Formats: sequence, structure tokens, C-alpha cells
Amino acid sequence: MANEPAPKMIFVNLPVRDLSAAIAFYESVGAVPNRDFADDNAQMLTFSETIHVMLLTHDRFRSFTPRAIPDAHETAQVLLCLSETSRDAVNATVDKALAAGGSEPNPRQDHGFMFGRNFADLDGHIWEVMWMDMDAMMAAGQPAEA
Repeated sequence: MANEPAPKMIFVNLPVRDLSAAIAFYESVGAVPNRDFADDNAQMLTFSETIHVMLLTHDRFRSFTPRAIPDAHETAQVLLCLSETSRDAVNATVDKALAAGGSEPNPRQDHGFMFGRNFADLDGHIWEVMWMDMDAMMAAGQPAEA
């Protein structure tokens, strides 16, 4: 249909202390670098056609905002969430993150129709990874969680 708008895209901008290490970490969990959007202070990585992460050195990040960059190992400003196609895919993604030096700061959640784990990247940014069986959730009468 010609009049349908293009899907919205999200570009998550994250401050990182060591750009090379952060790139390697995100590649290990399945993100693909886009060399068209990269320089010595930034690298865009793609999770899907609509989900992108822009890793920015602290100096580059500061050029976009005068606000202080919090230590994500100590504070949480956002919780990012990626969906997966199955429980096994959730486990595989988080296990890759752990093997690449990430941590799992919060306990896994298993609600039967929804399963999730999480990881913190090398800079402490928390990513929740989840799978949900929408049919089972609806049959159980559970409201969708944001």
C-alpha cells in the first residue's frame, strides 16, 4: 500500500568509555557495524532494519547535551529492551553478552507466557532481552506490559 508510512526507526545513543571494546561487545551479541556511520568517536551498529545503536565516545556524546554522563554501573537512566523469537534465543543472546564481558545485573523473569533475562554492557547500560507468547498471554487474560 503506497500510502502506508515507513516503519519508525529507533537510534539509541550510548556513551562509551572504550569505543573499540564496545564495538566488539555489541558485535558479539549480534549487532552489525555500519561503516558508513563511523569515525574515531562514533560507530553505528544495527540490530534490525529499525533498531540501531550509536556508540559515542564521551567527548562526542557531550557534543549533543550539556548534561553530565552518569556512571551506568551506579545509576540507571533507561532500561533498553530487545525482543527475541524464543526462550532459547533469549538465553543465547544473554549468554553471548556474558561471554563478551557483560554482566547479568537482575534476576531472570519467567511468567510462562513471557521470559526475560538481561545484561549490562561494558559501560553498565542495561539491556533486557525478552520473548513473549502473545497468544498465551491473551488467553491468560494478562495485560501487555510496557
